[in-house]
Amino acid sequence: MSIIDSKGRLFGKLSLLDLAAAAVIMLVVIGIFFFPGTPITNNLVAQTKQQSIEVTALVRGLGVADLDGLFEEFKAEKQAEIVIRNQPAGKVDILKSQRLPRTTVAPQPDGTVKALPDPRPEIVMIQDLLLTLGGKAEITDTGVVLDGSKKIKIGSLIQLQGKYYDFNASVIEIKIS
Repeated sequence: MSIIDSKGRLFGKLSLLDLAAAAVIMLVVIGIFFFPGTPITNNLVAQTKQQSIEVTALVRGLGVADLDGLFEEFKAEKQAEIVIRNQPAGKVDILKSQRLPRTTVAPQPDGTVKALPDPRPEIVMIQDLLLTLGGKAEITDTGVVLDGSKKIKIGSLIQLQGKYYDFNASVIEIKIS
């Protein structure tokens, strides 16, 4: 009795094609359960050179009752979680925070206009901020990449999260150190 007969069966019982198909299915199942969603290139990210960057972000219309308390929170925590396109992108340092004045246009008798502080009482709790954030990023041909896969560009909307705050900002400047 030969190992493979004339019909391609192993010991006259199992087809070689059936065994090959079962092996492929088994490898796919092992690949799904042991390596879910991890591309091979993820290991290469750790070997790329990261550079320091400074990102300036503009926060418009933030409703906050105690702005000084928020600034104290920035000084105490010094770091914030950053979310780009609803995907966590690690932590960034809060280097500087600055309040921007809220102004309104006031026409003058001679026909010119002046920007004056907004006198409306309801505007007291609506603030505009300028935040300078620092961190490490990979510089590629297509832009600045945080956390291996999150691109950040001027105009990108980011979300900053801390212990007591969670708000959106828009990137207005990126400096590469």
